[in-house]
Amino acid sequence: MQAARWFGVGSAEGLGEGAGARAAADALVGHDAKLLVVFCSPAHDPPSVLREIRTQAGEVPLIGCTTAGEIAASGPRDDSVVVVAFGGDGFAIETAYATEASRGLREAGAAVARCVPEREDLPHKVLLLLTDGLAGDQQQIVRGAYGVLGAGVPLVGGCAGGPTMTRTFQLHGDEVLTDAVVAAGIASNAPLGVGVRHGWRRVGEPMLVTSSDGTRVDTLDDRPALDVYLEHLGLDEPAVGDEQKLPRVALTHPLGISRPGGEDKVRLISGGDLATRSLSCIAEIPQGALVWIMEGDAQSVLDATDAAAGDSLAALGGRPPLGVIAFDCIARRGVLGDQGIQTEIDRLAALAAGAPIAGFYTYGEIARTRGVRGFHNQTLVVLSVA
Repeated sequence: MQAARWFGVGSAEGLGEGAGARAAADALVGHDAKLLVVFCSPAHDPPSVLREIRTQAGEVPLIGCTTAGEIAASGPRDDSVVVVAFGGDGFAIETAYATEASRGLREAGAAVARCVPEREDLPHKVLLLLTDGLAGDQQQIVRGAYGVLGAGVPLVGGCAGGPTMTRTFQLHGDEVLTDAVVAAGIASNAPLGVGVRHGWRRVGEPMLVTSSDGTRVDTLDDRPALDVYLEHLGLDEPAVGDEQKLPRVALTHPLGISRPGGEDKVRLISGGDLATRSLSCIAEIPQGALVWIMEGDAQSVLDATDAAAGDSLAALGGRPPLGVIAFDCIARRGVLGDQGIQTEIDRLAALAAGAPIAGFYTYGEIARTRGVRGFHNQTLVVLSVA
């Protein structure tokens, strides 16, 4: 007979005291809690939130991060604390963290990947990763975790957010960290499903990356990358003092990398250098890659929401979901607008058929179900728990 298992979500809105305690109390819907996952507005004081959660949850293992917006069934918020709880004998969960991740991203990914429990009676596994997207090329974290776990354990998660994206926080146990990776290795006696879609489409002609170095793109079609990008979009040179113009435009016009036999991989452009005429991206753009400028609209983004959730739920093999966690890019939120993000959450809730949902708006998403690559930009990743 299947062992007991449960999944709860609590959400407390507003910046007053006690939000952590209220969210944790609502999430703890059963006994024998195995893990808490916390998504916290950066407007809150993270140490205070952790202390409040402990008043309700005791020493239950905990990971979490600050966000660019929180997701719960009631809708999206910018001032809340959301707590997800896993419990029951149907789960075995261990946590880990790595600090100073920017000094060795691949090593950080490998270090935390070792927390996945080895239980033959709990054959379904996933590694949940919450990272500091400011630490560098997040694909290196994925490669490090893959080097330890191989193809048998999917990876899922996202990059923490912050008010100005100059600093983000990760949470582990009672500690508030930065420049860190926190992880929960989850083993389950029922399926865990991962879906990933972005909803962006190609615009214009392809461009060849003729010179790049990691996350920096120097030339496209043997011309300065910034010049080519601005020309393709019909944009003027950013004015002196308006350094944020390019990142604002790039939120809705990322680069897409052609990927044989699959959906284009999307890369967020985080800025440009007016002196070197290069583009900076959140993750690696390899030299020799074929890229397109991408665009999307509310309908294409919502269609991707349905597809990602559908793929995730289909992986449960017909079992109803206990709960759903969404890792949704802040750029998709920018396309949908305030009304659109409420529509998106409503659609996720409907697809979950009454199961609790939670999540956060990210600055990069993690989903590796096959192959070594698994870091995404401007994408929705959905984890469904049967």
